[in-house]
Amino acid sequence: MTRPSPFALLAALGALIVSVTPAASERLVASLSNHRVMVTSNFTGEELVLFGGIEQDATSRPRRGGYDIVVTVTGPSQTVVTFRKARALGIWVNTDSRVFEDAPAYLAVLSNRPLDAITNAETLRRLQLGLDNIPLPQRASVNIADAASDNPFRVAFIKIKSDQGLYREASNGVTFLAPALFRASIPLPAEVPVGTYEVDVRLFADGAQIARTPAPFEVYKSGFEQVVTVAARDHGVLYGLTTAMMAIATGWFASVVFRRD
Repeated sequence: MTRPSPFALLAALGALIVSVTPAASERLVASLSNHRVMVTSNFTGEELVLFGGIEQDATSRPRRGGYDIVVTVTGPSQTVVTFRKARALGIWVNTDSRVFEDAPAYLAVLSNRPLDAITNAETLRRLQLGLDNIPLPQRASVNIADAASDNPFRVAFIKIKSDQGLYREASNGVTFLAPALFRASIPLPAEVPVGTYEVDVRLFADGAQIARTPAPFEVYKSGFEQVVTVAARDHGVLYGLTTAMMAIATGWFASVVFRRD
């Protein structure tokens, strides 16, 4: 009979210890004030409210530093081209460009205090938390890769999105109403794109993530604008013919009304 090696015994003992180690006893529960946001012709923006609670069981132990919450809201992906302008012969021209592949159309990172006070930089990079750590792959020529946080194209892209209200990072975006109850406001500007939005709520304690829960919502168009959008996308030929006929009819009607005899 072959005797197991000491390394195999140590591996089995380690697996046993991991299997009997109790999991985190806290659980996150979160819900939004509205799971479907309707965009109409007079839409000027909306603010969603995220409410959440931390459920504890009998095995919960007191947390030395309390709890921290990080909420990441990510909109639908899109491909964006950015240009760098330079002055040549007295004229501003595009001299260089980058294509951002599958960049979030909307991105908000909300927390109850600064991210670097919640956990260390390595954990933030590994979990991709914060505007500096979110992956934004760039395509230059045939190469696609994520650039450093101080890359000029990346910095300019985030600034443009932030000025439009589509990217934001707020260290006071989450408020604790009680030790185990919190809320967060998610502002949606008028230019918010339609699609499905992912809301990732993470619970931290003593610098480590101990729980996580999703709370998605949808932004959709409604009314006459949506009918026109769907017709143009799904029935392009019919939409083009109808538009041309309407233009001809409008011109004919105008010529009749304003005709000078």
